[in-house]
Amino acid sequence: MKKIKLVQQIVDAGVVAVLRGNSPEEVVKMAEQAIAGGIKIIEVTMTVPYALQAIETLAKRYSSADPAADNYAVIGSGTVLDPETARATILAGAEFVVGPCLNADTVKLCNRYRVPVMPGVMTIQEIQTALELGADIVKLFPGNLYSPSMIKAIKGPLPQANIMPTGGVSLDNLGEWIKAGAIAVGIGSDLTNEAVKTGDYSLVAKKAAQYIEAYRESRR
Repeated sequence: MKKIKLVQQIVDAGVVAVLRGNSPEEVVKMAEQAIAGGIKIIEVTMTVPYALQAIETLAKRYSSADPAADNYAVIGSGTVLDPETARATILAGAEFVVGPCLNADTVKLCNRYRVPVMPGVMTIQEIQTALELGADIVKLFPGNLYSPSMIKAIKGPLPQANIMPTGGVSLDNLGEWIKAGAIAVGIGSDLTNEAVKTGDYSLVAKKAAQYIEAYRESRR
């Protein structure tokens, strides 16, 4: 049941913060500000040096048990390339796993431990394979290679696919992706670029609030 609830929480939230940084401390700062701004689904990528430290710190600080609580957030891992890495992130506290591509063994491992998994896909064949393996949501990546109309094209033969575009999603096109049928969206560098350049991490919270407002508007 926990897996089902987590998938529903991700869908209800609608926006996933994809965080990359130069240190676990930097990523924790980004996550804190993203959460303060209203984005409650946090993906810590495994390209971050000592990323497991960031996941463990955030997983201990925030809880996905009660969405109404002030300290509510769901912490997951991203850029997971193989099942060994997936298992390590789960042990560190990751509650969902995201990959840039489809790795069958990673999906199987996550299903074994009842952890939501979102593999990256680009083709109808990859999406069908991901569904057959039991993936809950597929990540259309990189999203900037497509337009939102791609979702309608996918849902022609595969209406059952839950699709989350990531890469290239912006405040300008978020609404188009959601109205096209995206179950959620992943937001990466646009969320954190200005904060990294200026050293003012409160800018992450401001941008996060803008994304949440854009998402809510698209659902109205």
